[in-house]
Amino acid sequence: MSGGSVFWIAFGYWSHLIGAVACVLLAVWLLGRKEGQANRWAIIAALALSALWSLIAASTSPISSAALLFESLRNIGWLVALYFLFASDGRHASLRPIRPVLFALGFVELLLPLVVLASVQPGLAASLKDAIFHLLVTFRLMVTVGALVLLHNLYVGAEQVSRSILRWPAAALAAMWVYDLNFYTISYLGDRFPIELAAMRGLITAAMVAPLAIGFSRRASQLKFKPSRVVTFQSLSLLAIGAYLVTMVGIAHSIALIGGGFARLTQIGFVFAASVFALLWLPSDHMRRWLRVTAVKHLFQHRYDYRAEWLRFTRTIGLAGEDAPPLHERAIKAVADICDSPSGLLLLPGENGKLVLAASWQWPLADVPAEAMPPSAVEFFERENFVCNLDDLRNGHEQRGEAAIVPQWLLDESKAWTLVPLLHYERLTGLVVLAHPPVARQLDWEDFDLLRVVGQHLASYLAEQAGQDALREASNFDEFNRRIAFVMHDIKNLASQLSLLARNAERHADNPEFRADMLLTLRNSADKLNGLLARLGRYGKHGAETLEVVNLDECAADLARRFSVSSQIMVVESQPCLVTANREALEQALVHIVQNAIDASPDDASVFLRVRRDRVEGVIEIVDSGCGMSPEFVRTRLFKPFVSSKPGGFGIGAFEARELIRAMKGTLDVESREGLGTRFFIRLPLAEMADLISKFDSGKAEVA
Repeated sequence: MSGGSVFWIAFGYWSHLIGAVACVLLAVWLLGRKEGQANRWAIIAALALSALWSLIAASTSPISSAALLFESLRNIGWLVALYFLFASDGRHASLRPIRPVLFALGFVELLLPLVVLASVQPGLAASLKDAIFHLLVTFRLMVTVGALVLLHNLYVGAEQVSRSILRWPAAALAAMWVYDLNFYTISYLGDRFPIELAAMRGLITAAMVAPLAIGFSRRASQLKFKPSRVVTFQSLSLLAIGAYLVTMVGIAHSIALIGGGFARLTQIGFVFAASVFALLWLPSDHMRRWLRVTAVKHLFQHRYDYRAEWLRFTRTIGLAGEDAPPLHERAIKAVADICDSPSGLLLLPGENGKLVLAASWQWPLADVPAEAMPPSAVEFFERENFVCNLDDLRNGHEQRGEAAIVPQWLLDESKAWTLVPLLHYERLTGLVVLAHPPVARQLDWEDFDLLRVVGQHLASYLAEQAGQDALREASNFDEFNRRIAFVMHDIKNLASQLSLLARNAERHADNPEFRADMLLTLRNSADKLNGLLARLGRYGKHGAETLEVVNLDECAADLARRFSVSSQIMVVESQPCLVTANREALEQALVHIVQNAIDASPDDASVFLRVRRDRVEGVIEIVDSGCGMSPEFVRTRLFKPFVSSKPGGFGIGAFEARELIRAMKGTLDVESREGLGTRFFIRLPLAEMADLISKFDSGKAEVA
């Protein structure tokens, strides 16, 4: 007998003795408890049989015939305990196949003593001994595999409350039967019982005691095993490599059993091909990413408590009352709370399909241009539904061509972290820009999935609000048109009466002073009323149909002289600029905007005008240093009729200015920062581009 064999025999003696003592101690401890009578007695009986088997193995040998005989009693005891674990969850009655499977496994274990006794009969041939050995090992493998399948069904099919308690006894039985599965598999492949693994079975029995004791403690449902994701991924990698190597060895061993020179050549070729495949595939980044995501999805509880996240999302969006922030700010907060982001921006589609700033949440100093993102960005996010990580772009990594879409101002904004699209029926209703969280971290698959789902829900809320606003605006316009019809009728009658009065007064020339004063008053009133009628008539569709060449810098100078008495209007830049416009409509739009700028500015502050050329457009800027406007006000209220921040205001000036400029084929844009001021941009086509624009419009009409 070699020195190694002596060591393992001694090791087996002490390990099985320790296992027996641990089983006896746990059984005695369970005897003094009152909870779970059926479970408790089944576990006590199984522990007693395990202690008896461990003592027999320690006194003889872990692979002796007596140890193999008493191992059958141990296995039957644990199968009975497994049945009572099903009974504790009430599934022994609902799952009818459990009993036949248990009876079959028990019957196989009852046959094993006969096989063991047959193996110790004297005078058996070597071939017969080998056949009996393989039959014994095969039966044990059948019992082990069947027990593991039942154990899997026990845990996976349990309710959530029961699972928190069953996890501990299930872990103990899984450790025992998984070790037995490996032990008998190696015995079958090696045609003998490995003394090293047999000697360690006593320690496995002792290790079972700890989870069994925890399972019967009062805090069993509160204890959880939570390994880190790094540890689990590394462990899973080792298991994958181990499974790969075992597969290689098994196939190579099977080929070797064929024998002959061809089998040898086939074995070498397989090992070579498998090695090349492993070197090319296993180190790949794609393989590691797939393995990491798969492990996190199936081996961990999710990062988010989706019930809690949904309740918080609903509370944030459904917040009502006078003190509740606007929906757009609540939408940003609902997304930001998911990733612990401290602030965010909301970009919504504006004119010509571009994205503009609609609202900001706790991000007052965001430097967002008038055109936050081009129309191509809308097409990209509608097509890809892609949550974009800006840090990846800053590091030079892109996934779906987003580098050509994301503007430079977002990359320069160090706080910007993630772009979350809000899609409603495959149409982009908005884009949320999130700031970096206080604790930096990388977004993973779970963040992307949740952000996409939340974005779809937010998009439905925003689309619903936009529909309500459109209905409200249409209703207001209908009411406005009805009122204006009556107002115009009354004013026309009044104008006629005043004109008649003026003509009658001319006949009475007896009192020159009365005549002069009356004529002056009546004519002024008539002029004002007729002017009001002319202005009201321009609300129709033909208000600015006559376009001519207008000198934009002269309009700015006339506007400055017009307000020179009451306010300080300064033209800081004036380039010669001829545009196509309606002079009267343009002056009226400029008066609206300048008057609003004066009202918003302090008494001693100036309003600045700047006229310049910008490629094919003439641009006039009106800049004030007033209180400024929030993105939400600019988006939802500035150009909405019947909404005014002034006491007694009618709320139609900014709307009328924009409609007049649109009628002249121009655009009106605005940039505003609360506390800093506002800048309006009026863009009109240059006079030399008028013919080209007319040809383009006529071409579109012919195509239509």
